[in-house]
Amino acid sequence: MDFSITPEQEQLYASMKRLAAEVVAPGAAQRDKDGRWDPDVWKQLAAAGVAGMPIPEDLGGSGGSIIDCCLVNEALAEGGHDGGLGLSLGAHWVIGSVPIWLHGTPELQQRWLPGLCDGSLIGAWASTEPEAGSDAGAIRTTAVREGDDFVLNGTKIFITNGPIADVCTVLAKTEKGPSAFVVDTTTPGFVVGRELDKMGCRSSPTAEIHLQDCRVPATSMLSVEGEALWRVAFECFSWERTVMMAATIGGMRATIDGTIRYAKERQQFGKPIAHFQAVAHKLAEMEINYQVCRNAVYKAAWLKQTGKDHMLEASVAKAITGKLVVENALEAIQIHGGYGYLRDFPAERALRDAKLTSIGGGTTEIQKMIISRLLLA
Repeated sequence: MDFSITPEQEQLYASMKRLAAEVVAPGAAQRDKDGRWDPDVWKQLAAAGVAGMPIPEDLGGSGGSIIDCCLVNEALAEGGHDGGLGLSLGAHWVIGSVPIWLHGTPELQQRWLPGLCDGSLIGAWASTEPEAGSDAGAIRTTAVREGDDFVLNGTKIFITNGPIADVCTVLAKTEKGPSAFVVDTTTPGFVVGRELDKMGCRSSPTAEIHLQDCRVPATSMLSVEGEALWRVAFECFSWERTVMMAATIGGMRATIDGTIRYAKERQQFGKPIAHFQAVAHKLAEMEINYQVCRNAVYKAAWLKQTGKDHMLEASVAKAITGKLVVENALEAIQIHGGYGYLRDFPAERALRDAKLTSIGGGTTEIQKMIISRLLLA
């Protein structure tokens, strides 16, 4: 197993981290307080080729490998300190653009991918419903065939990028079963509902979506009718549990480094608190957690990139990272003391952003179910 990073990838990481420090980090705390998406930040990242990173060059993208995408996601999180930006970018990539690339017809690819890759369009995915979260097969949204069209009806919830998306892939049930449709969000009957006020990742807009006699052409379907759950949705989960998880790793690194700086500067009893064993050991535990998570995520990503079976490793990476990122954030707050409890300090925001890792893209409990089934098969 080769975890080595090429000189070109090292340069990519460094350049993305610098870009994030210059473009994303300024105003990140205020965007979190306001719960505000900043289109100017998005445009600057898109101009650097970030928006189309995983898509092949002949389709308008940057042609990045799985590992390239992980490195970009990690670097942007480390340098940008904005969990919301990472969430929206990840959704745009792995569940907004990738399904159209992997499962769309040439016509769908030509219509949507150039704009998704240059950032003039933003992508989203809508599968979760009020009564269908972890049980994705329980969706109630319907797609009824009428001539050359399908008519969609139903409600989706927790849709990342919902208020800002230009194109959204919707999972709905036809008479043959779960199917995926690429929907132009300006289509009559595609209604963006209330925007959801989240605990963390607040600069990423999330909303309910209502489909009210939303008519889409049959040619907008991805993959095979009735097989979207295991052909399209499960592929999205694979990308979420590898590429999207890298942003969490970057956030962990930023939290550790910020906490180390604070521990070196904060004086108590006549010396920096970093000199006290209780604090030093907390920092050591945080670094251990980070190394464990990074190795797990990149192992799963490497297996995916090389075409090997990686379901178990991806679920292990998702489960362990979802747990340890929260532990690290809590330790960071503890080391900061009362200051860590204030919203003026990044440690407080890190905890709120971290919690989503154990929920989105399949809860930790679902990951354990997947792992145990694979072990007992």
